[in-house]
Amino acid sequence: KFGGKKIYAPNFPQNLKSKIDMTSATSIPIYRGENKPVSIPDRVTAQTSLSDLNLNWTEKDLPEKERTKHVHRLHPYLGKFIPQLVEVFLRKFFDRGQTVLDPFAGSGTTLVQANELGIRAIGYDVSAFNVSLMRAKTKHYDRDRVRKEVFDILNKTERSTQTGNGQLSLWNANTPTKPRESNPYLESWFAPQAREELLTYRDLISNYEDRDILNVILSRSARSARLTPHFDLDFPKTPQTEPYWCYKHNRTCKPTETAFQFLKRYSLDTVTRLEAFENYRTDATVTIDRADSRTVRIPPVDGVITSPPYVGLIDYHEQHRYAYELLQLDDRRDLEIGAAERGSSKKAQRQYQEAIAEVFSNASHSVRSGGYLIVVAADKHGLYDEIARMCQFNVEAVVQRQVNRRTGRRSSDFYESIFIWRKP
Repeated sequence: KFGGKKIYAPNFPQNLKSKIDMTSATSIPIYRGENKPVSIPDRVTAQTSLSDLNLNWTEKDLPEKERTKHVHRLHPYLGKFIPQLVEVFLRKFFDRGQTVLDPFAGSGTTLVQANELGIRAIGYDVSAFNVSLMRAKTKHYDRDRVRKEVFDILNKTERSTQTGNGQLSLWNANTPTKPRESNPYLESWFAPQAREELLTYRDLISNYEDRDILNVILSRSARSARLTPHFDLDFPKTPQTEPYWCYKHNRTCKPTETAFQFLKRYSLDTVTRLEAFENYRTDATVTIDRADSRTVRIPPVDGVITSPPYVGLIDYHEQHRYAYELLQLDDRRDLEIGAAERGSSKKAQRQYQEAIAEVFSNASHSVRSGGYLIVVAADKHGLYDEIARMCQFNVEAVVQRQVNRRTGRRSSDFYESIFIWRKP
């Protein structure tokens, strides 16, 4: 027993056991009851006990197509949390008409799910690409206009670049092209024909009204069209210019030479996803700003749901380098918190703690008294108890969940904490 509460923690990771202050908060290490994982989040209410929440979804419980429903899959994004997890805690701690803040809004998961539930949302991020992606996901489109624009720019790109003969080739880089600005990154990571198709599409975007969504289609296509092995789209180190053994397809593959097939595929997929979201979206406002959450002036909110960056794991600007180069976006990677390039040394951990605490302290000024802050983090370094103390939040509970269906770099199981804090 801890603090009068009986805690069951079979198979609970030892490194996490020692890092939770059991005397100050209810701890729910890993759900071990008989109930199946939460399959229908709309059954969760304010009265649902945290101890009754089984959040340990497997691939069978929560397949990929459900985790990436409608606009959540408009563009790949490493490090985002799943919408069903956000929905569970929005339903438990927020009411329709209230306002939720995500100071690390990333790909906009909190904002999209809040809108579905009629909850106003505010999101901040320092990444220009992230802001464009979030706006593309949450904008209330004129359905006919956006469909017309998506396919009009695709048709114009096709007429300009798909000659049927004489297409440029990776193996003949000296073939003349239209005059373009010199960009060593684009020249290294894209075959000549792919680069020409992407740049043609990019140069047409300014002619349209729904530019954010066109930027997303272009960026997603560029990600797939890079000179990289098919199995290494997340963290390619160098351009792949020769045939290679592909672990994804179990055969020898050639580098991608063209991009138009991706522009066509993702145009169709994007329109379908935008139309699917229209069936769920509400009139609740979504406010998005490119800003540093440590210093931005935040309007009054009822609470926070967020998943901060992890210390020393991902370089978020570098993750979308192709978008920054292609779209000529302003790069503010110096403002990233916990960037991988800074490592995870004791010094880096302390700097991370201080920066995260600055964000939550700034947010605290705008959260109403008694409002909840729900923070999702894989706290393997045990940093968040101190962050809560630094911000003077009441730690009400820590819910642990097993994550066992991730792909890519984090393909093995790991444990994630949901910190439930409350403003005094």
